[in-house]
Amino acid sequence: MKEIQTIEAFEEIIASSEPVIVKFYAGWCPDCTRMNMFIDEIINDYGQYKWYEINRDNFPELAEKYNVMGIPSLLIYQNGEKTAHLHSANAKSPEQVRDFLESQN
Repeated sequence: MKEIQTIEAFEEIIASSEPVIVKFYAGWCPDCTRMNMFIDEIINDYGQYKWYEINRDNFPELAEKYNVMGIPSLLIYQNGEKTAHLHSANAKSPEQVRDFLESQN
């Protein structure tokens, strides 16, 4: 998963005509650490998405703009629009993440 370092890079990435997933996380977040333990296999299985992550503590204005109230959250973007949002409460297991991704097809 590639780390997004700037707001400009974020805007460019989400403008893609292909769907992209951005994981909002924070370094202090235990659920984010838990997600990191299982997310690589899911990324391999869902190669139709380009996967990125952004530290919400570095970009609180983006978290606020896209209603990221909890972390980790997975947001799907296409053509600059948020098309789906897996909130942190529902992102605690591989099964929950897979169910979310399956519901997007």
